[in-house]
Amino acid sequence: MSTHTIVLQPSGFACEAGEDTSILHAFEAAGIELPNSCRNGTCRTCICRVRSGEAAHRIEWPGLSFDEKREGYILACVAVARSDLVIEAPVARRIVWGD
Repeated sequence: MSTHTIVLQPSGFACEAGEDTSILHAFEAAGIELPNSCRNGTCRTCICRVRSGEAAHRIEWPGLSFDEKREGYILACVAVARSDLVIEAPVARRIVWGD
């Protein structure tokens, strides 16, 4: 299984993701939190924009309009990396456990 590097902008947070791992799950495993709620591609809470590279959705029609998909928007909960990616996700933050 191949892995890809995904970088979030503007934070610069990065992680590695296998081709079958959702972008949301890959960042959570790396200790980075992206906004999320439904985890099935309908609520749009995890919307972000691909700036470079290629991503694909694991479901046929996620909760995005045709224009949004054309403009590079993805839903991180149901999207996977198909190459190294740079993604615009301005509200990502590092998860802090304990004090």
